[in-house]
Amino acid sequence: MAATLILEPAGRCCWDELVRIAVRGLVPEQPVTLRASLCDEKGALFQAHARYRADARGELDLERAPALGCSFAGLEPMGLLWASEPEKPLLRLVKRDVRTPLAVELEVLDGHDPEPGRLLCRARHKRDFLPPGVAGRVRGTLFLSPEPGPFPGIVDILGTGGGLLEYRASLLAGKGFAVMALAYYNYEDLPKTMDILHLEYFEEAVNYLLSHPEVKGPGVGLLGISKGGELCLSMASFLKGITAAVIINGSVANVGGTLHYKGESLPPVGVNRNRIKVTKDGYADIVDILNSPLEGPDQKSFIPVERAESTFLFLVGQDDHNWKSEFYANEACKRLQAHGRRKPQIICYAGAGHYIEPPYFPLCRASLHVLVGSPVIFGGEPRAHAMAQVDAWKQLQTFFHKHLGGQEGRIPAKL
Repeated sequence: MAATLILEPAGRCCWDELVRIAVRGLVPEQPVTLRASLCDEKGALFQAHARYRADARGELDLERAPALGCSFAGLEPMGLLWASEPEKPLLRLVKRDVRTPLAVELEVLDGHDPEPGRLLCRARHKRDFLPPGVAGRVRGTLFLSPEPGPFPGIVDILGTGGGLLEYRASLLAGKGFAVMALAYYNYEDLPKTMDILHLEYFEEAVNYLLSHPEVKGPGVGLLGISKGGELCLSMASFLKGITAAVIINGSVANVGGTLHYKGESLPPVGVNRNRIKVTKDGYADIVDILNSPLEGPDQKSFIPVERAESTFLFLVGQDDHNWKSEFYANEACKRLQAHGRRKPQIICYAGAGHYIEPPYFPLCRASLHVLVGSPVIFGGEPRAHAMAQVDAWKQLQTFFHKHLGGQEGRIPAKL
């Protein structure tokens, strides 16, 4: 009997959903190598492979069979995705057009490395970023759940890459939210740089959501990572109508440019490039490059979080090398409590790096940093980072459903 690769669900599913991978028709105890390949929208190749051994019936189920090495080892049903690495260094897997899926090619090869043998079988699996029935409209892009509304509203802001990135917002909308993916620079008529930003622009997005008939009030949520997390802290501190905010590896100081709002301004925290370290691979380690916002003139860059009326959840990668995310989360917590505000929730993930994405995105070890102008390391250990992404995705959904009045029952038990 010929070997057959079986996927459940077959054909396609959303990127953040687990897919069951199994092989039937192998020789009992047969050694095989499984390989996953996908290309991003620019044609860059990402791959992972792992050795396995069939059971006594000639079957292999990745939910029960541990990998024996290569890209990962142990019982990792989704390891072929989260352990994927770019063929060329310094690339991060990013989905820019959520209307099209990413296609993953799965192959089963006879034998083990270094020279696996002939191809036994293959299958193609499409991973969607726009769940069935989710609709969007442009400026940013608002994604609405296919279920009957109204829904808890969320503004989703990403980091320093610029442009409009929609993949996280489109996936989250499938969980019972109305989510606006918001661009803030280097997109259409927006500023080309982050040198000067105005919170009035972000206020328009909040007010748009609050006035939308498909959005449940009385407040909205904010979700931000990296520079986006820092901007969400500023929005919660200066703007009205913010009920809950999730900050993923964000700074408590304003970074990279001056932020203005109604006559007030936050200068950027100081930078000392002499504190850059260089790794053995020749990449920059910038974790110490920013001045402390607790000292000297840099105190003026500290975001006045004590003004915020929202509830906060900080998700922190303890191996973040972009900046000191755990320190920033703790300092925000101290400032909030010192002014009688509600204590925020802080969840720390050992071994997780900077870019904590939706589940199964591969770890971005290093890539070009827009503000630094050279390749930098972002930290993280592949398996720990992958597990952090699965848990963080569940935690932020639970948090938003709780504080924005959604339906917690819509969160799947297994992500």
